[in-house]
Amino acid sequence: MSTPAPDSTFTPATGLLAGLDLLQISQDGAVLHIRLNRPVKRNAINDGLIAQLHTAFVNLPADVRAVVVSGEGAHFCAGLDLSELVERDIHAAILHSRGWHAAFDAIQFGRVPVIAVLHGAVVGGGLELAASCHIRVAEDSAYFGLPEGQRGIFVGGGGSVRIPRLMGAARMTDMMLTGRVFDADQGERYGVVNYRVGDGDGLAKGIELARKIAGNAPMTAFAVMHALPRIVEMSPSEGLFAESLMAASASSTPEAQARLRAFLEGRAAKVVKSED
Repeated sequence: MSTPAPDSTFTPATGLLAGLDLLQISQDGAVLHIRLNRPVKRNAINDGLIAQLHTAFVNLPADVRAVVVSGEGAHFCAGLDLSELVERDIHAAILHSRGWHAAFDAIQFGRVPVIAVLHGAVVGGGLELAASCHIRVAEDSAYFGLPEGQRGIFVGGGGSVRIPRLMGAARMTDMMLTGRVFDADQGERYGVVNYRVGDGDGLAKGIELARKIAGNAPMTAFAVMHALPRIVEMSPSEGLFAESLMAASASSTPEAQARLRAFLEGRAAKVVKSED
């Protein structure tokens, strides 16, 4: 008997999201699955795909509490679709880059946490997309590259801000100047990857994590997504003050109070060592 697909319980999205033809979008309860759908192009990002990603993330269904992003076919995303790269004047090129920034900001600073499931090429803009997600699961086949240095261009989708915060500026410099490619194990060792799984197991792990995350209190998720990355950039004294405000806000919600009572009354699980 064949094993059902990890997303076999998901049903296709309706309404606005159903009309985004460069994405396959489905939902199961509080988890939404967004799959890049340009496999012939290795899911390379053209203007249409970046616009549809932006549209999807600013129009998430109200009952969604976590999102999984993956790629159809053999690759997650091979980056910018160079076949559609056209000559632009400086103003148009800036606006093009800012369009990518808007889309990836809608992921990183959106309403719900996002898990990226990575396999095959995670290259250029694909790595920028992965870096905008909150958790990254990599299969054995995943590999990471920034070929912009060899293409005569520069990252324009937020990579210079997000990627060094994961792997460090020195490693990103190496990748861009030499064309060095990291495999999945190196990606984990260097901080790009949170979870490592075998080929074909990424989506199941991503959905498992999304379902767990979807059970968190929304205010806590908001604090982790929006407050934490900003606090990290503050001076210690400012960060500690912002932390106090966020901690007070999160712990004062009715859901937090109910969860704390459940723990104190022995109705909530204690922290135990994880097998991951």
